[in-house]
Amino acid sequence: MKLSKRAFATANGILWALAVFGATIYVLVKGGGNTLVLLQQFFWGYSVSFPGAILGLIYGFVWGFIFGWLFSALYNRFVKE
Repeated sequence: MKLSKRAFATANGILWALAVFGATIYVLVKGGGNTLVLLQQFFWGYSVSFPGAILGLIYGFVWGFIFGWLFSALYNRFVKE
């Protein structure tokens, strides 16, 4: 069975967007370590703040979509019918 590239990439993008947003809001509310600060190296303009959470939501969707599309394309290439 082959995967729909668009559907898989969209679902993956949504999951990653919610994960980055949720983690940022959690650290912002509860306070915590400096682990999420490391995302600044990959996401230009990101910070552990509410605007940073919105930016992380966007970055998470874009990168999740790209990697989801690549994964499904590779999967479809190597799967047997």
